[in-house]
Amino acid sequence: MNVFITGGTGFIGQHLARRLAAEGHRLICLARPNSRTAELRALGAEIVTAKLHDRAALARAMQGCDWVFHLANLYAMWHPRPQEFQQTNVKGTRCVMEAALEAGVSRIVYLSTVAVLGKPADRPFTEESQPGPRQFSAYGRSKAAGDQLVQQMQRERGLPVVTLYPGIVLGPGDDKPSGIYIQDLIRGRVPTPIFRRSVVTYAAVQDVAEAALRAAEHPEATGKRYLIGGERLNGMEYVRQICAAAGVRVPWMRLPDFFVIAAAYFFTLRSNLTGTPPPWGLSIDAAWTLYHGFDFDGSRAARELGFSYTPVRQALVEAVAWYRERWGEKNNHRDTEKRR
Repeated sequence: MNVFITGGTGFIGQHLARRLAAEGHRLICLARPNSRTAELRALGAEIVTAKLHDRAALARAMQGCDWVFHLANLYAMWHPRPQEFQQTNVKGTRCVMEAALEAGVSRIVYLSTVAVLGKPADRPFTEESQPGPRQFSAYGRSKAAGDQLVQQMQRERGLPVVTLYPGIVLGPGDDKPSGIYIQDLIRGRVPTPIFRRSVVTYAAVQDVAEAALRAAEHPEATGKRYLIGGERLNGMEYVRQICAAAGVRVPWMRLPDFFVIAAAYFFTLRSNLTGTPPPWGLSIDAAWTLYHGFDFDGSRAARELGFSYTPVRQALVEAVAWYRERWGEKNNHRDTEKRR
């Protein structure tokens, strides 16, 4: 198949590109001018340099493509220019979907996020559950608006889309909020486990990539929506899993939730004044998102699309190994610079 990918240089996108290349698909990847595309080029991918909002350029690049995977988005729990969430996650998504319709592709896989569902009343919730009344972050609100747009286009214009809603994604290559938290924890920079009772559902990055591939292949998946996540852990269980995977001690301090939320307000205020990210990624948006959690059952996706979930412990072991390898590379680079 000829496959067009947005977000191919990102955490999930790189894993998906490798999986698609392994199946023999021809890859065409959208990239910004300053993106690192060496790995995609090594897979034989054609790189198209264009903006996410350039619908005409996107439609030209998609001509002759069978599938489109839309992964590009702005994912952050704090951003110095919050208006960019709307630009990327809503307007950019509209342009990609309209270009795909114009190009006549047969299947679109849209990677959304479970954050768009807020906190449904059901525990664990499923694809049939009613979404909660609100989202808890600017990121979640923008992705919800993008998601509503995609579903409307599917109903009214026959958009051939399958939508995936991953929980927290784990694995090698993650340098976003969840990955930063793991790195800080195993380096002893996190003084306490946070929101110890809140339950979150996790997915290994290779499982998200596999689900995306299977969603594209499935003949009857158009219009379907799938939650992606295998294991449900509370905050304390999750920290123990990370520390066990890394061979480090669990932080001994225990702080109440209200103290963590108060700290998040302080850190966010400081970040808004200085323009620098909050320590440990603990913004207001991150705090409220993790406090409410997302306790869902992702078994329907595995059952209908035909894949199995990787244990959280295995995903964390692989992530920790990648972080430590990267730290070693950085240290070697510093040593080389000093010798020069």
